Amino acid sequence: MVRSIERVLTDLERQIEAEVRSRPPGQEHDPFAPPSIRAPAISMPEYVEHQDGVTEIGRLSAIAVVREYEAAAKDIEAMGAELIDRVKQCEAMTRDALSVTDELKETAKRYRDEAKRLFLQIESCSVVTAEVRQTCNELKEKIAAKPEPAPASTDSGS
Repeated sequence: MVRSIERVLTDLERQIEAEVRSRPPGQEHDPFAPPSIRAPAISMPEYVEHQDGVTEIGRLSAIAVVREYEAAAKDIEAMGAELIDRVKQCEAMTRDALSVTDELKETAKRYRDEAKRLFLQIESCSVVTAEVRQTCNELKEKIAAKPEPAPASTDSGS
């Protein structure tokens, strides 16, 4: 920042020197008179205005300094605009993340529902299998059992 102010002041000194050299001959310079050098037209920000009685050098210096500060202020505002753009990007990413989170919750619910369905199906198959085994065992036992002789019939009255 100091270098840029020095550069502006050096440029102003060169402009002043050029103005003095371009003065028509015959105009004597009174060292005690205020400078009558015409300053180049430099735009000033609207939030400042010159005071009465300020010399041209003072005006030029003040303008140079305020212009540097104004340039820095504009850079700061540009950073603010860039920051707002980044905030908007973050907001969009947050919305997207929330949307994805909702989708993930739905997917997790479907997985749980499928797990419950499979759990009940496996247990149901297990119950049926157990019943089939029990029936098979009972049938095996009946088949393996020795047949009991049929009771003798008594005919009384033949």
